[in-house]
Amino acid sequence: MEFVKSPVFATLPKHVRMSKTAVVVGTRHNDGATTGYEANLWAMADALRGSMDAAEYRHVVLGRIFLKYTSDAFEERCATVQTELGKEAAEEHDEFIAENTFWVPNEARCACLRAEARQPTVGQTVDRAMVAIERDNPALKGVLPQVYARPALDMLRLGQLFDMVGSIRVGDAEAPSKDVLRSVYEYFFFQFASTEGKRGGEFHTPRCVVRLLAHMLEPYRGRIYDPFCGSSGMFAQLAAYIRAQITGNVSGQVRGDILIYGQESHYKTWRLAKINLAIWGIGGQIAHGDSFHNDRHSELKTDYILANLPLNVSNWGGERLTGDPRWRYGVPPKRDANFAWGQHTVHHLAPNGIAGFVLTNVSMSSHQSSKERIRANLNEADFVDCMVALSGQLFYSTQIPARLWFLARGHRECGEILFIDARKLGRMVDRTHRDLTGEDVAQIADTCRAWWADAAENVSADISGFCKSTSLDEVRKYSYVLTPCRYVGIESQDDDEPFEDKMTRLELELREPQVNGNRLDAAVSKNLERLGLWRQGP
Repeated sequence: MEFVKSPVFATLPKHVRMSKTAVVVGTRHNDGATTGYEANLWAMADALRGSMDAAEYRHVVLGRIFLKYTSDAFEERCATVQTELGKEAAEEHDEFIAENTFWVPNEARCACLRAEARQPTVGQTVDRAMVAIERDNPALKGVLPQVYARPALDMLRLGQLFDMVGSIRVGDAEAPSKDVLRSVYEYFFFQFASTEGKRGGEFHTPRCVVRLLAHMLEPYRGRIYDPFCGSSGMFAQLAAYIRAQITGNVSGQVRGDILIYGQESHYKTWRLAKINLAIWGIGGQIAHGDSFHNDRHSELKTDYILANLPLNVSNWGGERLTGDPRWRYGVPPKRDANFAWGQHTVHHLAPNGIAGFVLTNVSMSSHQSSKERIRANLNEADFVDCMVALSGQLFYSTQIPARLWFLARGHRECGEILFIDARKLGRMVDRTHRDLTGEDVAQIADTCRAWWADAAENVSADISGFCKSTSLDEVRKYSYVLTPCRYVGIESQDDDEPFEDKMTRLELELREPQVNGNRLDAAVSKNLERLGLWRQGP
């Protein structure tokens, strides 16, 4: 088919050159980085969005990339099977399933889709392709988006999008097109998170934070769990990290001794999570449902928990879970899910398991009685292992500085907690977002890992203004406040919390004892009146 050039292709740089049949992408480095063609592809795709909402458009675009990926992966595997075993073997489903490659029926392959790209019925063709792939691959049942035949979609723009994605080819033999498509897919995920702002942050965790968690915990073997997995971006980035550390290559499959479990409550995001795992060749049990009210992995005891938990959620239904067995260390506030998430992770830890997760800075220091009680009980039960303060502007869902909690069962022998204040680390990548460099990640993670390694010998890990190994006795003196700046030697107690958020928090904390006092006064008055010892009025 003759390639019909769209006006948006005029922006292509030299290393992404157009031909009549393909967009040929240039140099790809061994660490998985690219020379920047993803940004140009994004610009083209975004130009084709028109007036469609980004939250809806991402399903259209990512679904198209998935089709391209599965077709290319299938063709690559098919060529290998034909060479090694002959043409008949290339028609056997088992030869593809064994290599974690999806079977792609004829109507869903690139040649068929590109032939229909400029027809007014292209939307129906794509939806049929999605149905066919689900039919032949039970693992994808009910997952793939079938949204392309909707009247609201501009079929001309959709055809241009299909031409653009369908024309991606690789410029050298060392980089299979499916690896390039993984890079494009991940980049598009990142861009949709940026475009959607706070909503986008719900399904994307910054890569630097995933690298930090992975570098600290090194989860190379065992069960890995994320109770709020979003689009499985954490798992995808974690898999790339593990591949790179073990094999020196981010491509290939994640195999061996790793078992992945996750849960996501939003249905469309859950579908993206399944697709994301498929793109990266990751096998996992990702359940759909609310982890608090419908824990689909209720019996799971896991070796590692890595999670970017939602911050300061007030409407989480805590009033319906007052007697829940997960609240061993205190009933969490009904209008704040932070300590519910913390105890949910503890509940799912195996005897020697360790959890690393993101929570708001307020969770470390709030003096609200129920929160302080839970913090105290977690400390006294020897769960709190390490606390890391990060700078603001790392996350798309909030500008508030987030904190990393590390809770462990049977992991610490020295009776101390390591506090790290990393708020000064990182660099601004644009006007509103910050990133941790590789050196920043290494500095934080290596400090913690060295402390873990030397914990039995009680070796000091103190660096004034950056980190300090602190006894539980000292933490008790500060009412179990876990803010690192209180311990590492920083004179200023400024925690970078925005003024509006701090004032709201302080107001709530101020009102709580007043409300409790009024409630107590009323109860005392009522009891005295019942005993005839109290009379109202003169």
